[in-house]
Amino acid sequence: MTIERADVICTSPGRNFVTLKIVTSDGVVGWGDATLNGRELAVASYLADHVASTLIGGDEDRIEDTWQYLYRGPYWRRGPVTMAAIAAVDMALWDIKAKKLGVPLYQLLGGASRDGIRVYGHASGADYAALKDAVSGYLEEGYTAVRVQAGVPGLGQIYGVAGNKPGTRYDYEPAHRAPDGSPATRPTEESWDTPAYLAFMPEIFGHLREDFGSGLRILHDGHHRMSPIEAARFAKDVEPHRLFWLEDCTPGEDQSALRLVRSHSTTPLAVGEVFNSVYDYQTLITERLIDYVRSSVTHAGGITAMKKLLDFAAIYGVKSGMHGPTDVSPVGMAAALHLDLAIHNFGIQEYMPHNETTLEVFQTSYTFDRGFLHPGDATGLGVELDEKSAAHFDYTKAYLPVNRLMDGTVHDW
Repeated sequence: MTIERADVICTSPGRNFVTLKIVTSDGVVGWGDATLNGRELAVASYLADHVASTLIGGDEDRIEDTWQYLYRGPYWRRGPVTMAAIAAVDMALWDIKAKKLGVPLYQLLGGASRDGIRVYGHASGADYAALKDAVSGYLEEGYTAVRVQAGVPGLGQIYGVAGNKPGTRYDYEPAHRAPDGSPATRPTEESWDTPAYLAFMPEIFGHLREDFGSGLRILHDGHHRMSPIEAARFAKDVEPHRLFWLEDCTPGEDQSALRLVRSHSTTPLAVGEVFNSVYDYQTLITERLIDYVRSSVTHAGGITAMKKLLDFAAIYGVKSGMHGPTDVSPVGMAAALHLDLAIHNFGIQEYMPHNETTLEVFQTSYTFDRGFLHPGDATGLGVELDEKSAAHFDYTKAYLPVNRLMDGTVHDW
């Protein structure tokens, strides 16, 4: 068999997704996720205008060779647009191979290493009372791990704080359209004050430990907003509260910055949500400056690349903690779950459930049960896109917010 078609599908069932459909000459269909939040059309164009035609007539079984062809062949390497496009092709080819063999994908990755995949949910609140209610709601649903974000007094809307309620799970989508739902023309802007955050947030963790005890796995995302020395101070200040991890405490592009944080604290560190290559992690892993790899399969070159990255991390005792927001489609989520089930150095999986409309377009086989996910035993990735349903939801431009300090200086969002 050979690859006969490669189609790019943009749809917006509540938020924008870019999906690659590869069809073989025997009619086997593979799906890949190419969604890059706020820059979706850049990847769609890369695939449709520069990649799709090069796949036609190729051997769909040559997954490694195709990956190298798309990475090394164009000369311009890495970057989120390129790596998301490669990821989509890679996922689709793995989906096809597993379907042809009649097995769920994880069986081709070495089989299951565990019975279920521990996940963490996102609890937040504008104040502690709302946050406490949100955490309680997740515990009632069986979660054993929760990422917590809280509003900071004196600031308005900030990253990660949504309207959670007990017993419910919300599709938190920070990418904004115009108020009437029409395409956005520019990002919204949020305000930030690091000193206020550094003074306030450790108290929140203290209250959580008092109310929920030591058994709850508490995670927190700094979202790149601290300087290295601020991050070192914060990681040290929260040590008594025993976080499961502190995520993206400082921008990770300067890998040496994590040496400073690590030298001041034993708080576990998770980094890499915006990374897209093993080279972004090389120093961090070999010097054991982090504890968890945070990239998503969608943004880091697909299943082929993530499996190699996680095998490399395993040598140094670094575990997985793959990115799993709603701006990774159910196809990308399924790819992560198959890897989660198979690898030995699994840590935890982020899980933000997609809304009902999204799940009408993307029909999934993975299941949630009391804080654990399983990819299911459908062949391939276990996700199929309903193209007729997808056609009802046109792409609508949306932007992630921009962040400014109180004096107006642009800051990391």
